[in-house]
Amino acid sequence: MRRLTLSSLPARRTSAWPTAAVWPAAVAGTIALTLTGENAAHAAPPSPALTVAPPAPRAIGPIVPLAAAVSASTYTVQPGDTVWAIARAHGLDPAAVSAVNGLGADAMIRPGQVLALTAAPVPAAPAPPAAPAVTTHEVRPGDTVSAIARAGGVSVDAVLSANGLTRASIIYPGDVLQVPSAAAAPAAAPAPTPAPASVGPVAAAELDAEQSENARLIIRVGRELGVSDRGILIALGTAMQESWLRNLDWGDRDSLGLFQQRPSTGWGTAEQILDRERSTRVFYGGASDPNGTATRGLLDIPGWESLAYADAAQAVQISAYPDRYARWEQPATVWLAVLG
Repeated sequence: MRRLTLSSLPARRTSAWPTAAVWPAAVAGTIALTLTGENAAHAAPPSPALTVAPPAPRAIGPIVPLAAAVSASTYTVQPGDTVWAIARAHGLDPAAVSAVNGLGADAMIRPGQVLALTAAPVPAAPAPPAAPAVTTHEVRPGDTVSAIARAGGVSVDAVLSANGLTRASIIYPGDVLQVPSAAAAPAAAPAPTPAPASVGPVAAAELDAEQSENARLIIRVGRELGVSDRGILIALGTAMQESWLRNLDWGDRDSLGLFQQRPSTGWGTAEQILDRERSTRVFYGGASDPNGTATRGLLDIPGWESLAYADAAQAVQISAYPDRYARWEQPATVWLAVLG
């Protein structure tokens, strides 16, 4: 039996045809299908659906009540879980959960993985060191840092450090110094190897054994004679300039000894001048001068304490180079502080 299709029907134009609005639905559908097949190249794409049903929410694993989160210590990862969701469900900071489990920002977690939900232990801060026990010492005339340190059983460096001083600092009567206990004071650093003597300024630590011994003798004699620290500083600097703090048996013309005193100008015999203690007492002069009034020592110079350092030394020595004594004033201050 032959089937007729709509396309085989004779085309008729007549205003009597019903409009598309009143055609039966079946006929309209047939026409639409035919047009679709014949004009596919010109047909517009189908319009998208007006509404899209929302997808079902993804499961994030069981939500743990906040009360239970406090006591939970681990959590087993479920399908679809994220670190953020797990942390929030347990009332925790996501960054803290990642940190305690060693997870980076782009780390993946997998079902079955067990995560710790406790914070990483924070190491206790170390207790502050106990303040070292200290005593105080009021400086008296004649005191030196080395003597104060020796009496306290600590190093010179410990006393200097406790008081913010350096080896060039000067202490005065009435100053109050902090003296740390022997147990609290740091161990003294080993003394550096002494450098060879030179004609330029040197620090106390650079004096060798012979120079240090002679400096101590000059300090001791000055203390015995009641000479002020300034007078001792002048004697130390003078001896360094004249002999490098060495008891020389030679010198310019007939000059000898620590202070390069000359037998030909009345300072004593060569043997007397090479006697270090005697030559030091002669330099200081004063009422106990072994030479009496034959020579003039520092204490015999009127107003010597008000003179400039180099001028006071020159008044005793009468040197051809009077300005050279001045460079030893600061180093002598260090030697007195360390060796006195």
